[in-house]
Amino acid sequence: MSNENEGTAAPTPPAAPSVPPAPASETQDAAPAPVTGEPVTQQLPPTPAPGTEPTQQIPPAQVPPAYGQAPAPAAHGAEGWPPPPPTVPAYGAGGHGGGAWGAPLTTDGHPAPKPKGKGGLVAAVLVAALLAGGIGGGVGYWAAQRSDNGTGSTTISAANTPKDLKREAGSIAGLAAGALPSVVTIEASAGDGEGGTGTGFVYDQQGHILTNNHVVASAANGGKLFATFSDGKRYDAEVVGRAQGYDVAVLKLKNPPAGLKPLPLGDSDKVAVGDSTIAIGAPFGLSNTVTTGIVSAKNRPVASGDGSGSKNSYMSALQTDASINPGNSGGPLLDGRGAVIGINSAIQSAGNGGFGGGQAGSIGLGFAIPVNQAKNVAESLIKTGKPVYPVISVSVDLQAKSEGAKISEQGAAANELVDPNGPAGKAGLKPGDIITEFGGKPVDSGPTLISMIWTYKPGDTVKLTYLRGGKPTTVDITLGSRVGDK
Repeated sequence: MSNENEGTAAPTPPAAPSVPPAPASETQDAAPAPVTGEPVTQQLPPTPAPGTEPTQQIPPAQVPPAYGQAPAPAAHGAEGWPPPPPTVPAYGAGGHGGGAWGAPLTTDGHPAPKPKGKGGLVAAVLVAALLAGGIGGGVGYWAAQRSDNGTGSTTISAANTPKDLKREAGSIAGLAAGALPSVVTIEASAGDGEGGTGTGFVYDQQGHILTNNHVVASAANGGKLFATFSDGKRYDAEVVGRAQGYDVAVLKLKNPPAGLKPLPLGDSDKVAVGDSTIAIGAPFGLSNTVTTGIVSAKNRPVASGDGSGSKNSYMSALQTDASINPGNSGGPLLDGRGAVIGINSAIQSAGNGGFGGGQAGSIGLGFAIPVNQAKNVAESLIKTGKPVYPVISVSVDLQAKSEGAKISEQGAAANELVDPNGPAGKAGLKPGDIITEFGGKPVDSGPTLISMIWTYKPGDTVKLTYLRGGKPTTVDITLGSRVGDK
């Protein structure tokens, strides 16, 4: 609070006199009236000699007037306190017999006489001066007295306030508190200084960290990786394996601390639209950020890239409206129990017109790799360092404008477009066929077909429907495998 005006009297605006104007017979000694247009200057009477000045009695502000008795006049103006009482109505000013309404009467039944001469004015001026000089302490004392009396207090206390505010373990705050110690902020840098920030989470007690491939790609070949926990402790890390097509990578802390707590993994196949979600990550480098939402959709075909112009990754994603931004990539998407149901990987943004790269922000359309798929990929990467993809061994035309996934008809030899010894070739598919269903679900494009295939494992048998000359045919195919990224 500023004190620059402390001790300097504020200019007093014109105010109503503190006592009624005296009759003409009582104003013989009054000062001449000021000239019209000149500011009125209040003239104080000469200070009495020491020992002869009257004693000012200031009635306590907190004591209300007795019933039927007029309130004591209070000085007012620039700093008068308390404010003046309401103006007395005309009917109470003597117009209906006797003195003013509520005025005290003498023993003979007549109103008490008004003070003569300048005494009333002098008293009012001195009261005003005293109140102005001590208003700060006076108001504080008055408020304290009111509080002590238990009357007029403006302080309201909540009843039955608990001494310790505890969050339920199943609340968002409780789930976030349990998950944050197992989430890390990843810093990746290449030899030329290029790099970025992303997120990962503890996969096992051996120090493996699960994240996105595009988070660590810049440091995969001789770069530097660091993982920082929510308590601020920072560890060197290295890449164990990467799957570009799945956009999944596994890191390992070089000197993992004891007592690592892996996040529990849920079942992404059992997720329902409308389920609660919690996303944890480092959007724009802001570590340990928690956002919430719901599962907005399932099996959303998404093709995302890392912004470097390399091949896209494909996923049959969980869609969520939990706020996800650049830097959230690789972080966990939790369900309402705190179990991981996905890895946050991509966003649709109004700023970049597509999925993945760029620095545009969230508009409520985020996409996560289902954890069931990510778990399969992670196990393969930890065991062999290489990803394994299920395939049907056909070349799909990603640019075709058809109601389904069209097998390419040109660009290579027919036996390269459809491998005659592969799953689709053995099932009778040919270049130009349009695949419309896979695993009982509709296929509307090439990326959709790829994302669907990659939700299965090599060796799984799946029903496939295709069109040839407008005629549908359904066959069973057993998925093959491909090791590593092309």
